[in-house]
Amino acid sequence: MGAIAYEQDYYGWTQEQSNLMKARKVNEIDWEHLIEEVESMGLRERKELVNRLRVLLMHLLKWQYQPNYAGRSSWERTIKVQRKEIFYLMKDNPSLKPEVPASMERAYNFAIDDAESETGISASHFPQESPWTFEQVMDVNFWPESVE
Repeated sequence: MGAIAYEQDYYGWTQEQSNLMKARKVNEIDWEHLIEEVESMGLRERKELVNRLRVLLMHLLKWQYQPNYAGRSSWERTIKVQRKEIFYLMKDNPSLKPEVPASMERAYNFAIDDAESETGISASHFPQESPWTFEQVMDVNFWPESVE
C-alpha cells in the first residue's frame, strides 16, 4: 500500500493513488478506500440532482403561491439557473435518469418545508405530492399558474 494515509492526508492520498494507477502499480493501490471513494462519487451526483431539484421545486411553489411577491424576478433567475444546471448534470450523467422519480419525490418533500419556511404558507396548503412532472419543471416555457 502507498505511504500516505487516507485518514491523515486525503489530498495527498488521492495524488498518490493517481500516480500508482498511472504507473500500473496495482499491488500498492489502497483498493479498499479507492472503491469507497468511487462509490461515493456516484452518490454525490445523485445528491446534487436532489438538491438542485429541491431549489427548483421550492421556487416553482413560491412562484405559484405568491404571484404578487416583489422578489419574483430573482425567483425567475433561480428557476432558470437550476433548470440549466440540472440539464447539464443529466447530460453529463445519463445514468442518473432512472433516479429521477425518486429524486423528484425526495426533493419535493424538502421543497414543501423550504417553501413553508420562506413564505409563511403552511406546508399543508401545498400539494403533498409534486403537481408537476420532471419534464414540466425542466421545460423552459413552463411557469405554474398562480394559486391565491
